[in-house]
Amino acid sequence: MLELTMAMVSGAADAGATAGMLMADAPSDPGAVLRVGRDRAVCRLSPPQDWLFVSRRHLEFRCRIDGAWTVTWVRGSQPDPAAEVRILTGGSAVPLAYGATTPLPRGGTGEVVVQDRSGPRSVNVGFYHES
Repeated sequence: MLELTMAMVSGAADAGATAGMLMADAPSDPGAVLRVGRDRAVCRLSPPQDWLFVSRRHLEFRCRIDGAWTVTWVRGSQPDPAAEVRILTGGSAVPLAYGATTPLPRGGTGEVVVQDRSGPRSVNVGFYHES
């Protein structure tokens, strides 16, 4: 089972610190997918539509045949992204390259942070992967 929680964080004085908390989960069945992005038709977790630094389908969490999960920063229509993505786990922060895929730690917790390059906003997706 992979459990995700998403918080939208803004550093703007008039917007407050955190706006909203959403949750989604999926069993660790091969081929299971959870998506994060502005396209509510295909994404289980979606930030506000005007947060354009998050693409329509930004992150894809996918269960492999062995039950392990990966996260992919899906390449969008623009050659250069408006965001930076990093994975926080085990006390370290590791950048995720645009279009890259990386495994999530089995039985672990962490956070995938999508940071707006033009302002103090981020989408923070916490994960818990049951082993």
